[in-house]
Amino acid sequence: MSLPPEQRLAEFAATLAFDAIPAAVIRRGEDLLLDWFGSALAGKGMRPVEIIAGFAQTMGPAAGPSEILVNRRTTSPLFAAMVNAASSHVAEQDDVHNGSVFHPAAVVFSPALAVAQAIGATGSELLTAATVGYEVGIRVGEFLGQAHYKVFHTTGTAGPLAAAAAVGRLLNLSPETMLHAFGSAGTQAAGLWEFLRDAADSKPLHTAHAAATGLAAAYLARDGFTGAKQILTGAQAMAAGMSGDGDPARLTDRLGERWALIETSFKFHAACRHTHPAADALLQAMQQNALKPDDIRHVTARVHQAAIDVLGPVTNPQTVHQAKFSMASVLALAATRRSAGMFDFERYFQAPETVAFADRVSMAFDPEVQAAYPARWIGKVEVETFDGRRLSARVDEPKGDPGNTLSRAEIERKALGLAAFSGAATPAEMQRWSALLFDLAQAGEPPRFF
Repeated sequence: MSLPPEQRLAEFAATLAFDAIPAAVIRRGEDLLLDWFGSALAGKGMRPVEIIAGFAQTMGPAAGPSEILVNRRTTSPLFAAMVNAASSHVAEQDDVHNGSVFHPAAVVFSPALAVAQAIGATGSELLTAATVGYEVGIRVGEFLGQAHYKVFHTTGTAGPLAAAAAVGRLLNLSPETMLHAFGSAGTQAAGLWEFLRDAADSKPLHTAHAAATGLAAAYLARDGFTGAKQILTGAQAMAAGMSGDGDPARLTDRLGERWALIETSFKFHAACRHTHPAADALLQAMQQNALKPDDIRHVTARVHQAAIDVLGPVTNPQTVHQAKFSMASVLALAATRRSAGMFDFERYFQAPETVAFADRVSMAFDPEVQAAYPARWIGKVEVETFDGRRLSARVDEPKGDPGNTLSRAEIERKALGLAAFSGAATPAEMQRWSALLFDLAQAGEPPRFF
């Protein structure tokens, strides 16, 4: 009799050895870690992050083995993971895996780094744990499917299992104990999209909760706490309550052969990933046709249904974060600023020229884009000019995708820019830390930054 997929996934997570991970995967893991680190620093000073950091300071120990990156304090692994997970997700610059529509870094590196610092894990042990977290979390996201994503924020729901896997590997849980950690993590999975309608602060709370929940689940399992053994596929499990198209085969798809971590994309624009393909396509159309913003009467972004579901509710963004989930605002910034970066949103999302251009943007469902999604996120735009031309452009791999990825130099520049945006670190500090993280596999101790 074949083992339930949860059991096979737990065995993989508990037993993966560093030497079994291809060198290319380790190198990409180091790249993703620096990208996450820059994103975490970018959250410094942002109101939702400061509130969560204040909560951690009130409820957690005043000092501990694990670093909170935005305020350079130390505390317990639990509260460090919580704050770092929130801060690394709030700027919308953290990575994304296309096929699962899941942001792994915030819910994997945040708890993994906190625990590694607490137990003195080596760089290779931290990277092994992170690889486990990516492989588990991505497969859970793929399993839950598109019906799940229509209502649930997958990073919030698959995230606790990804965090539990990473922390469980650092704690050397057995396969049976790892399975219990999955059960406790999955039963607490949460995260709904409704917050977008109100410009509410919930999105970084999703990652904070997921990281802390998964960490706690792993520690509880280590001490004998039991969890449901079929938390994903059971009769009253996650798929039964949260998905209409769950595919159990995705949970164990070529474990140990297909490395989902290297399929993960870096974010180039500081906005929801659903906007990136169209933004790249619009920039291409403008460049190829020497268009200025005032030349354009209307832009139609041709998109997949999930983009309409997630971005459609945002019709008049009132905050920077809500603007990052507005296709109109993102394309307006791309057109008028030639960039949709952190400073562009902070300074210009409500500028008259941005709002005027945004009024000339719409979305339309495209069958070809839908058929390719989520494995591929195709960008297509149709541009109508004031002089009567009808132009189109398409991008098959947005900037940051594996086939159009960022180089190490570009990742370092991005991290430097994010730290400069928030004032969380100096260029000299970032250059030193970049070198540390780019060579983490050789480190005999976990990275420390302050």
